Amino acid sequence: MQEIGILQSVAPLPVAIDHHRPRWYVIHTRSRHEKRVGEQLQLKQVETFLPLYRSKRNWNGRNAQVDLPLFPGYVFVRIPLAERLSVLTLGGVAGLVSFQGAPVPLPDVELERLRSCLSIAQAEPIPYFHAGNRVRIVSGMLAGLEGVILRQNGQARFVLSIDLILRSVVVNVDACDLELVVPAVESGQANIGAA
Repeated sequence: MQEIGILQSVAPLPVAIDHHRPRWYVIHTRSRHEKRVGEQLQLKQVETFLPLYRSKRNWNGRNAQVDLPLFPGYVFVRIPLAERLSVLTLGGVAGLVSFQGAPVPLPDVELERLRSCLSIAQAEPIPYFHAGNRVRIVSGMLAGLEGVILRQNGQARFVLSIDLILRSVVVNVDACDLELVVPAVESGQANIGAA
C-alpha cells in the first residue's frame, strides 16, 4: 500500500486588529453633509477632525466668504472599531472607507502630518494626482514632509495627499526648500533596456 502525503496550503494569518483600540478612520458622508456629521460626532463627544478652508462664493451677485470642507465627502474620526455602529447610524453617514469590506484605519502619522501642515499653512483642495515628482521639504516649518510638486503660475506648490481617500491639498512653498525623492524602484528601472 502506497502512503499518500497530504499537503495543506497554509495561508498567512491575518494581522490581529485590536477592535477596542481607538484608531483614525475616515467616514464617507452624503453630499454636503460633512459639517452636520462633524457636529453630531462632537455632540457624542467623539474625537473628530474636519479640516475646513475659506472660499469666496458669489450668490445672487453678492460675494460671501464660506468655510468649506477641505476633503468634500469625508470626515476623520478616532474610534475603536468595536464602536463603529455608533458612528454609522448617524444621519448623513454613508459608511467608513473600507478595503474588501473591512474598514481601513488611517495611519496616525498621516493624520498628524496633515494637522501639522494645516496649523502653519493655508490650504485649498485640488484634484488628486497620480503622477508628478515626489519631493521632500528640507527647510522651514514644514521640513520633513513629503508630497508631490506642482507648478502653477510660476509658483512651486506642494501637494500633500491622503492616499486612503484619494484626496489632496496644496500649499505654496519655495522651490529652494525642496529636494527630489527618488524611489529605489526607479533607480533599478533606469538600467533596464540599456544592455
